[in-house]
Amino acid sequence: MKVGDGSVVSLEYRIHDGDGELVEATAPGEPVAFIQGRGQIILGMERALQGLAAGDVCQVVLAPEDAYGKRDEEGVQEVPRSVFPRGFEPREGMEHSARDEHGARIRYVVREVRPQTVIIDLNHPLAGKALHVHARVLAVRPAAPDELERGHAHEPGSRYRV
Repeated sequence: MKVGDGSVVSLEYRIHDGDGELVEATAPGEPVAFIQGRGQIILGMERALQGLAAGDVCQVVLAPEDAYGKRDEEGVQEVPRSVFPRGFEPREGMEHSARDEHGARIRYVVREVRPQTVIIDLNHPLAGKALHVHARVLAVRPAAPDELERGHAHEPGSRYRV
C-alpha cells in the first residue's frame, strides 16, 4: 500500500538544520504514527511522503514555508511582567505556554527579561529555518474507522499511541 490521504503511516526520521545540528529525531524502536492528510505532521513532509510505500526512504530539504513558516517579527512582543502568574520567574531562553482568551494554548520563548517587562517570541523555534529531513517509512495501512473518528493513529510501538 502507498501513502495516501487517510492512511496510517509509521516512520522513523531525523531532522537537522542547515548547519547539521540535530533538531528532532525518533528514538530507536519508537516510530511515529499519524494519519496522512490530517495535518498531524508538517505540510512539506506530508507532500514528500505521498505515494511512498513501506521500506521507502525520503530525503528532502523543506523550505520554511513548507515547515514551520517564515518568522513573523510581529510575533516578538513586549509584555508587562504583571501578566505572568504570581511566583513565575521568566528566564531568558525559557520555553513556556499560556492560554489565549479562547482557551487555546500558545507557546512562546522568553527572549529577554527586563525589570518591568518581558520580551517573548510567539514564533515556533524552527520558524524561518529550512529543515533537512531523512525519513524511512516502516508501514502503511488504511486507517480504521475509530482512528478516523478520533483523529489519531493507534500504531503499536508509536509514541502517539493511545
